[in-house]
Amino acid sequence: MNQQLKNLTGKVAEGLMTRREFVSRAAALGVTAAAAQTMLAQSARADAHETPKRGGTIKVGSSGGESTNSHDPALTASEVPLNNIRHWGETIVEVNEEGHLDYRLAESGEASSDAKTWVFKIKKGIPFSNGRELKAEDVLKTYQRHSNEESQSGALGIMKGISGMKVDGDNVVIELETGNADLPYLLADYHLMIQPDGGMEDPTAAIGTGPYTIEFDEPGVRHGYKRREDYWDAENRGFAEFSEVLVLNDATARTAALQSGQVHLINRVDPKVASLLGRAPNLSVESVSGRGHYVFIAHIDTAPFDNNDLRLALKYAINREEMVDKILRGYGSVGNDFPINAAYPLFDETIPQREHSLEKAREHYEKSGHDGSPIILRVSDGAFSGAVDAAALFLESAKAAGIPLEIKREPNDGYWSEVWNKQPFCASYWGGRPVQDQMYTTAYLSTADWNDTRWKRPEFDEMLLAARAELDEAKRKDIYSKMGQMLRDEGGLILPMFNDFVHGVSNNIGGWIADPNGEMMDNKASIKCWLKDA
Repeated sequence: MNQQLKNLTGKVAEGLMTRREFVSRAAALGVTAAAAQTMLAQSARADAHETPKRGGTIKVGSSGGESTNSHDPALTASEVPLNNIRHWGETIVEVNEEGHLDYRLAESGEASSDAKTWVFKIKKGIPFSNGRELKAEDVLKTYQRHSNEESQSGALGIMKGISGMKVDGDNVVIELETGNADLPYLLADYHLMIQPDGGMEDPTAAIGTGPYTIEFDEPGVRHGYKRREDYWDAENRGFAEFSEVLVLNDATARTAALQSGQVHLINRVDPKVASLLGRAPNLSVESVSGRGHYVFIAHIDTAPFDNNDLRLALKYAINREEMVDKILRGYGSVGNDFPINAAYPLFDETIPQREHSLEKAREHYEKSGHDGSPIILRVSDGAFSGAVDAAALFLESAKAAGIPLEIKREPNDGYWSEVWNKQPFCASYWGGRPVQDQMYTTAYLSTADWNDTRWKRPEFDEMLLAARAELDEAKRKDIYSKMGQMLRDEGGLILPMFNDFVHGVSNNIGGWIADPNGEMMDNKASIKCWLKDA
């Protein structure tokens, strides 16, 4: 932030300038409204390093919750259950807001020279919430459970690259089929919450090493947690006495709950109201750009989406710039039909950007030989903020190209269990992953349980494995570039936009930081933040 803008934010803090006046002055200096709001939020939160306070109840209003949600980490697929498992569970490593690894339940991780053998030393003296001490065997059994196809784990694709695992004293030894310098990043995947005996007997028991235990559990309505007195890292997490997650799938209801003080934090602030919400005296709008993306996904093994010309017709028909402008209101950027952007290491910026072209859309549609029957796109506002409006824009541009797209609006409740990864064409979102290998492994490896476009190409799998083992960055970048272009031109992913994570945060919340790894500080806000008036 340059000095002129810093002076302006100071005037807002002193009450000498309104937020609206600041945004106007910032615009004159070439700063977008979204960026101006972010500057105000950062300025207002210069107290992030103040001494945490203990006590009180932090309340979160979150979209992405359903009556079918469980506490089995393997099945976690949307924001509320992810927020839930962060309360009671932990992984052996985490990726911090700067993109670096923080060791949590593991003390260290060391690799062989070819990165095919990894040894993770597990910390001693960490208790589960049932009183039993964490052992290396618990880590091993957790990984074994997520390696079992019957678990339906979202981490199954990650575990497929493991050829063997064993315990050696306090160490977990992992043998890989091919070397992978990014393995610790993969093990930070939120599905891999360490449970006693791996959760083999009851994966929904919500017993872990995290700072909270369940107080009440009403899926689709609300979830409550009580702080553990025996939590091993109490100096850094678990400051509130209680934490409550309210399921508020409707954007208007979430905003109203924040404004009325019913909750302290909300996710997915509708960009259409972000600037208005940011003017409220008792809260701020916090946004951070990263790897998250809003998408439309098609099963390429199911007619009519098994025809690549039809897929290309849909990709050319969508108007990306219009969506970023009208749906994201500047809180994001255009996508290019593969799940990687400049936030990732080794991103290839030379891959041509696909442009909106009704002519090419019409040409590929005619070439596909489609019979003209309705192409059903299933959508819900629970898919992503503004999904229904985005689908309406897609419908109009497809119609202009002669493509018979039809929108079927689905209920929010049950969308992630009954529509996503089951219906052949629907709206969805991804929060992204810290490294390309993890993103591709989770959603595009042939054997991945979350392969939601049914992308199963042996040559793609071979490139993914080759990239893992390649220590030369230039060669690795070249492989990732070829993978991205292959997905862009042949995949079932229609990715019009990368979204910023936009949140509403009460000024009574301390400790908020911008974390590009996911919504709500990578869904750790409840366990890392505190109440200033506690």
